[in-house]
Amino acid sequence: MWWDEKLTSDSATEASDGGRILGFQPTIDSDTEMRIQLGDQVSPRWPSPAQLQQPQRSLGFDRIDGMRVAIVHEWLDTYAGSERVLEQLLLCFPDAHLFAVVDFVDEADRGFLQGHKVQTTFIQRLPFARRMFRNYLGLMPIAVQQLDLSGYDLVISSHHAVAKGVLTGPDQMHVSYVHSPMRYAWDLQHQYLNQTGMNRGLRGLYARWLFARLRQWDVSSAHQVDHFIANSRYVARRIKKAYRRDATVIHPPVDVSRFKMRSEKDDFYLLACRFVPYKRAEIVVESFACQAGRRLTVVGNGPENKRIRAAARGASNITFVGSVPQHELIDLMQRARAFVFAGEEDFGIALVEAQACGTPVIAYGRGGAAEIIVSEGAGEPTGVLFDRQEAGSITAAVEQFEALGSEITGRACRANALRFSQERFRSELGVFFDRVLTQDYMSVVRHRWDCAPYAGSDHVRQGGRAAPQHTLTEF
Repeated sequence: MWWDEKLTSDSATEASDGGRILGFQPTIDSDTEMRIQLGDQVSPRWPSPAQLQQPQRSLGFDRIDGMRVAIVHEWLDTYAGSERVLEQLLLCFPDAHLFAVVDFVDEADRGFLQGHKVQTTFIQRLPFARRMFRNYLGLMPIAVQQLDLSGYDLVISSHHAVAKGVLTGPDQMHVSYVHSPMRYAWDLQHQYLNQTGMNRGLRGLYARWLFARLRQWDVSSAHQVDHFIANSRYVARRIKKAYRRDATVIHPPVDVSRFKMRSEKDDFYLLACRFVPYKRAEIVVESFACQAGRRLTVVGNGPENKRIRAAARGASNITFVGSVPQHELIDLMQRARAFVFAGEEDFGIALVEAQACGTPVIAYGRGGAAEIIVSEGAGEPTGVLFDRQEAGSITAAVEQFEALGSEITGRACRANALRFSQERFRSELGVFFDRVLTQDYMSVVRHRWDCAPYAGSDHVRQGGRAAPQHTLTEF
């Protein structure tokens, strides 16, 4: 695989003046200078390899060993969805240097960092930062811009808050993998303020002022990014709305190999999530509290714990088990009749994990769920989508699911989950970088050709003979 290859040369040198063009350049014929012909015009002169001190690389990204790469993550305090993407990025770029706003991951949980040291910002050293670093959100744009990335050819930001705001120069490429634009500052601001009780008073006034400032900075910092990657089509639409920029969609990696399919199901439904407002776990519980004949097992914990338990109203068919170890959660996913989820997710890794267990999913049909679940009429179904975040809509969706019966199979669910494997992620990422690095290199060549004083000549002669003419397609 391209991310595992190790080549002999350390870096490629720009032929014209000893500088670097994104850390690489195209292969040049061994016996002559290179020419690039566009129509009737010829590019400036490029030296032959005999004049170069280092072996050259081919244009493809699989030959990009000599590039200096920096990866910028938001903050490191746990191993969740964005950290799984970071883990795969570090596998793809094992020699990259890693930066983050703060790093508070416990020593026992640092395996996904693969031994990389993390360079952090001044927020790491502020009072109470370990427990309250999110309270310093207003300082994070300043903090991330203090990271000196001037020595790198390629900068990759893993962004959901401020990471894409790092400063880069005209000879650097910045690719931002966006898990989500700041959801609490953009389209979900009002929902966030209402559900956290900050929709009034001085705290609410401060929050609105801060979010307004963050939106302005968020838009301006988007100009620093050369290429956007979105983790779903839903997030790509949000990027277009907020930044007026297009994004390539590469769904995040899911370790589907850890989840084994089980065809025999027990007679219960499963809800598993963090108890935070936007997950809307309370409406799932409220729905099943009115369905005495259907059992629901609820896994999770968080600040909304009391509110969610209160929604059950003491119903005997609902069982709360709190937080459970990963192996117990997988066992529940494998045995559940269906996995129920009411949140609007940017992607929804838990939904893919349930499908990998051969378990159908009943989910709110907005956000990433609409890209994961195959509903009736769209192919071989793997679940049911409902259109309103209301208890009644969930009840209707459960009834629709049971009516489908054997039309939803564990085999179809498992096959659907394999579309989001880690191997697929790395492969799509490799294709993406091959494409954008090629495009950016050729744009440099075109620019130099346009600026050359002899760009309009019919040919350029070398030593009394015509130099060979190479077209762009030869690369």
